[in-house]
Amino acid sequence: MRIEALRAWLDERLSLSTVAAMAQKKEVPVHRHSIWYYFGGMTLFLFMVQVVTGILLLLYYRPSSETAFESVQFIITEVKFGWLIRSIHSWSANLMIATLFIHMFSVFFLRAYYKPREMTWLSGAFLLFVAICFGFSGYLLPWNKLAFFATKVGTEIAGVIPIVGRPMLRFLRGGDDVTGATLTRFFGFHVAVLPATATALIAIHVLLVQLHGMSVPPKLIGKPVKKMKFVPNFLLRDLIGWILAIGVLAALAALFPWELGEKADAFAPAPAGIKPEWYFLFMFQTLKLIPAKVLGFDGEVLGILAFNGVALLLFFVPFIDRDPENLRRRWIFNVLGVLALIYIVVMTVYGYVT
Repeated sequence: MRIEALRAWLDERLSLSTVAAMAQKKEVPVHRHSIWYYFGGMTLFLFMVQVVTGILLLLYYRPSSETAFESVQFIITEVKFGWLIRSIHSWSANLMIATLFIHMFSVFFLRAYYKPREMTWLSGAFLLFVAICFGFSGYLLPWNKLAFFATKVGTEIAGVIPIVGRPMLRFLRGGDDVTGATLTRFFGFHVAVLPATATALIAIHVLLVQLHGMSVPPKLIGKPVKKMKFVPNFLLRDLIGWILAIGVLAALAALFPWELGEKADAFAPAPAGIKPEWYFLFMFQTLKLIPAKVLGFDGEVLGILAFNGVALLLFFVPFIDRDPENLRRRWIFNVLGVLALIYIVVMTVYGYVT
């Protein structure tokens, strides 16, 4: 009776029965590409892992150039299971970006951005950008040698953009060089600005998915499509994906603990063969291969502008490819998507083997 009374009390104030009815009514299309639907939920799960482990690390981390490295070292060596929490945080960050890329390409190839889902695509594209910023800002926080020089190289690349490059470099670094001011600035981005932005974008993205439902491939539009209930059928399958993600994450964190390395030293030479994280590697490798001068222009600047142009084009995809009946445009976008995917994979692998 007390449980029923509590449920009635909560239902009267939170309309839980209405939410439950909506969840039971919701259906998900079933077709041979349905497996790609689960990567969105997996990304959300990995984000939650990031939040929980990040809060635990925050209890011991001290964001200054004098204490950051030592505080991470203390977490790894003195705090019970601290090394495991840090490894889970680092590996889940990489897996989250990987699942985001998979989710984005699956949405692209399934044309899930057609009317009325343009805003869903835009919110997802912004989330990918925020996730990459998470990776870039968090990379510096241990204040080790590799992170220090990788951040220095990364901000220098941003600094070569015409007109806005120099102000952007000073904004990111908090000055002309990578210093303790850069660390505290990145810490602020990583634990306050980016989480707040990501939470708002996730709420918008999930709301839009609920409003418009999950799309079907263009060739199935207008045809009868088999469907299954979101609760419990799809939800249970989604949970299986979360369990698989936990297994992969636990195995990586336990078998390959995230290394700390040496403390950053601004006067030490940069490590030989320094490379950024894998999700930046294809761009980094491309910039290395571009000649210093291309038709009289700075090759690095042209490369950065080209990547910025592609990123900007990504946001406008739903407004360029708007007609599901236009087979020629669909074919062109498919080819461009396949070429982009192959290019990213090949250049990333090439960056690791060279």
